[in-house]
Amino acid sequence: MRAMIYIDANIFIYSVLDKGDKGKMCKKILTDVALQRLEGCTSPLTWDEVVYTLKKHAPIDEVISQSKEFLKFPNLNFLSTNEQVLNEANELWIKHGLKPRDAIHAATAILNNCKEIISDDSDFDKIRELKRIKIK
Repeated sequence: MRAMIYIDANIFIYSVLDKGDKGKMCKKILTDVALQRLEGCTSPLTWDEVVYTLKKHAPIDEVISQSKEFLKFPNLNFLSTNEQVLNEANELWIKHGLKPRDAIHAATAILNNCKEIISDDSDFDKIRELKRIKIK
């Protein structure tokens, strides 16, 4: 069994909003998850970030549609957020100066044995337990 790779919220956001190469690459990553060529996972927090960001840039009917599609995304594993994740996130936030949401994503990945995170966010480079895979 392949190791799960954590998919950061910006991958979903760019796949919708970016019409250039970055958006195309993000769509390819998500297609690989949907077709089980990549075992992807994320946190329920990702839904919050996607909807929040899309509401700023897209008509509400598109946001609603994207929200529904996200929640039934094929082969995407949603990892639980619990007290242990929040305690780890708190430690990561203090140690590395991460934004709270990034700390939750990192803690979720680490506690679920995800060694890699696909993200455009260089803040994850501070965390030695995670290897960030950049959008190419």
